[in-house]
Amino acid sequence: MNGTSASHQRLLEGILAQREQFSGTEVALFPPAVYLQQVQNALTGTGLNWGTQNLSQFASGAYTGEISAAMLRDFDCKYVLIGHSERRCLYAELNLDQLVLDHIIAEKYEIAVKFGITPIICIGESPDEHALGRTEEMVARLLDTVIAHQGVKTLQKAVLAYEPVWAIGTGKTASPEWAQDVHAFMRQRVAKYDRETAQMLRILYGGSVKGNNAAPLFAKPDIDGGLIGGASLNPDEFVAICEAAASTHTG
Repeated sequence: MNGTSASHQRLLEGILAQREQFSGTEVALFPPAVYLQQVQNALTGTGLNWGTQNLSQFASGAYTGEISAAMLRDFDCKYVLIGHSERRCLYAELNLDQLVLDHIIAEKYEIAVKFGITPIICIGESPDEHALGRTEEMVARLLDTVIAHQGVKTLQKAVLAYEPVWAIGTGKTASPEWAQDVHAFMRQRVAKYDRETAQMLRILYGGSVKGNNAAPLFAKPDIDGGLIGGASLNPDEFVAICEAAASTHTG
């Protein structure tokens, strides 16, 4: 929840002015929903994609303040974030039983796929869960819930994002080795159900990625890109991350 139409325009112009530096790398921007049309107008025909930060699990109805998948289709959104850590940490979603929350995320995933929007499913552990060594347990539980709800093959139409909550907004970053281990576990978990899907799956890292730490992360074999937070508000910093992606195997 940052910016105004004027600051967003400066950000968009700063990124677009440098887009040749990361040509061939897929990039998507996720503005607050009220600025979707501004972003759509700016990015149409540029090769960059856009999406939004959340959607409702319901198609329509008396859900004041929610955003439906059909509404996102009106703005040609290619992607939507689902289960972002800040939704979990700051709002009532955190107060739900974790299994109930996982089921809601699976429902949001289902409706996004139904409307042709690629869901980016955010998965990660809290500082307490990390300290207790429960990373793999938390990751596996949500993956298993999504797969049980919709089937493993639909993950071919999705993206996963590992968000270690203990490394977001704290100045801490998971080491490339730690992030790689968790990403490899995620891929192996999916492979238990279907190896082809696991091989096709894109898994992003989202934990305080910056221009000066992106390249070692993206060079790891199971880290396919980044889900960028605060660094995306600075066009030069964001472009540096995109350049790091362009210089590695990621796309």
